[in-house]
Amino acid sequence: MIKSLCAAVLVTACSMSALASAPIHQLKPASPSATAPGGGCTAITAPPPASAPPTSVNTLRQAYFCVLNNYYSGPVMDSKALLRSAFAAYTQNLMRRGADQADLQLPALTGNRDTDWAAFAKVLGAGDPAALRAAITGMVAGLHDNHARWIKPTPPSEGGPVGTGIVGLSAQQGSQLDPAARPPLFITRVLPGSPAAKADIKAGDIVVKVNGVPTFIGDTVNQGLLDVFASSTLRLTLKRSTTGRTRTVELKEGPLTRQPPAVTSKKLADGVTYVQLPGFHGGAADQVIAKLQDKPKAVVLDLRGNGGGSPREVTRLLGAFAHDKITSYFCPLKGDCVPNRTDDGVPLLGSRLIVLTDRACASACEDFSAAVKDNGLGTLIGTRTAGGVSGPSEGYLLDDGSVLLLPRVRHLGPAREIIDTIGVPVDHYAPMTALDLATGRDPGVAKALTLL
Repeated sequence: MIKSLCAAVLVTACSMSALASAPIHQLKPASPSATAPGGGCTAITAPPPASAPPTSVNTLRQAYFCVLNNYYSGPVMDSKALLRSAFAAYTQNLMRRGADQADLQLPALTGNRDTDWAAFAKVLGAGDPAALRAAITGMVAGLHDNHARWIKPTPPSEGGPVGTGIVGLSAQQGSQLDPAARPPLFITRVLPGSPAAKADIKAGDIVVKVNGVPTFIGDTVNQGLLDVFASSTLRLTLKRSTTGRTRTVELKEGPLTRQPPAVTSKKLADGVTYVQLPGFHGGAADQVIAKLQDKPKAVVLDLRGNGGGSPREVTRLLGAFAHDKITSYFCPLKGDCVPNRTDDGVPLLGSRLIVLTDRACASACEDFSAAVKDNGLGTLIGTRTAGGVSGPSEGYLLDDGSVLLLPRVRHLGPAREIIDTIGVPVDHYAPMTALDLATGRDPGVAKALTLL
């Protein structure tokens, strides 16, 4: 049984559209009691089936009761709000396709969950599959919870993963674009051998326009870029930060080489080891600890771009730097919060810790960062984290093979502070610029070395 505290996943095997709908990193199967007696969702105990019936009105019904029965605030939630969000998304989808219906109106809702659903379903009739999928998406989006997701059933790609190979942007904030981002928008990572790499697109290239759409409107990042980047063909206007040269590149999705997350390390100076951890995936803590067997006097742990993962990996890795510490709290709607603690079975390294963070450090990455800061275990350098850590998700299977991810608890930091939507502030501000990336400079590492 695996818990997940993952708001976003590094999109190493998919296109930039994953920024708009982050895929599952790890699922915690829900307890069998989570199956709704009214015929709601089913606790997921195995991978979704390879084939399943199409999305139907019954699928939407399952999702509706699944939220009410299993979501953190479901027991006290206004069920009318759920149905309003679903109906709005349903009708908007029909309108976009020119298929709106003259007699399609939201029925009068009373607040009784069962009778309201019966009236709602009667209006939908047989339902439109595409609009039903939009309704589920809209209903979940209406929760405004960065760990609540609906993962649609998608057939496996015959030729393996495809995408453009652009897997990082400077404005990335967890699974969205950072409204606080400042221009310019630049590429932070390109997969080797990908269509982007073959087109000579490099980290540090400034993105001026995407399919003719400007990346910033004034000083505000254009949130519409998420939809634009979801296109299979991109027309990018790029400016090379080292030369100022501007060019336009036509980019089409192509095959990508699957690259599992890997922990890497190098020596920065005498007694100082740098370790880059891309995600708190299964076994990540032990992989980091294995890189530090010589017990260096200082560790620079790079969590920039780390999209999260398993809370167990967080507590295990923290156990290498401190014992008998509370790392966070998981709080139910009613009752006492449950403290999470360092894994004291891990031998202490005795090393000084410096952690590098950015706005793409989300979820379990923020769990780790807050534990370091609040417990005085080390120094944080870079920029404030994403603020995407509402609570660990649990997986529920719907009848069309899709998966609904819902948090049952809320996450608080070690000082019982709210980190979700706010992020963890750093001790030393050291953002990465486009020119830094293009020339190989690293202000975070440079600051760490001055402190050491």
